[in-house]
Amino acid sequence: MNIRRLGSALLDDLVDRAATSPRLRQHANLHTSYSEPCQRLFNAIGVDSYIRPHRHQADPKTETLLAVRGRLTLVLFDEQGHVIEAVEFCAAAHQSGCEVGVELSPGVWHTVLAEEPGSVLFEVKAGPFEPVLAKEWAPWAPEEGSAEVAAYMAQLRRAVRSMKEA
Repeated sequence: MNIRRLGSALLDDLVDRAATSPRLRQHANLHTSYSEPCQRLFNAIGVDSYIRPHRHQADPKTETLLAVRGRLTLVLFDEQGHVIEAVEFCAAAHQSGCEVGVELSPGVWHTVLAEEPGSVLFEVKAGPFEPVLAKEWAPWAPEEGSAEVAAYMAQLRRAVRSMKEA
């Protein structure tokens, strides 16, 4: 039987590459083709990484996100871009009381924030993967790399913090 080891070396490399990436994140696909029936990947996300809010409506598939390192927050939005829910998930769920992961229905506006340096999630989604249909970007959120991102991220983190404190 052939196996692929998915250990600390792989995650350390992803975290290191994310730290030096312009987008402050780095993924590693475990699937070998977009045509596979199960798409699986690790995604190392830096604390200051901006993942533009989006939804998966044109190719509606349930997404499962599991924390394998650190602490992350799934943020859900209404149609106008207001935060309606924030779900923290973390690798040490048994110690901190947060969720180990989340499952997200298709068509929901969302983003993911890393709450700790070195955070890594594992994502699973049904295939095949169609890149042109994969994401619909939120029209109310700034484009990645634009001058408005820093202010938007600060506002988003305030909204999430406020929601968690309530």
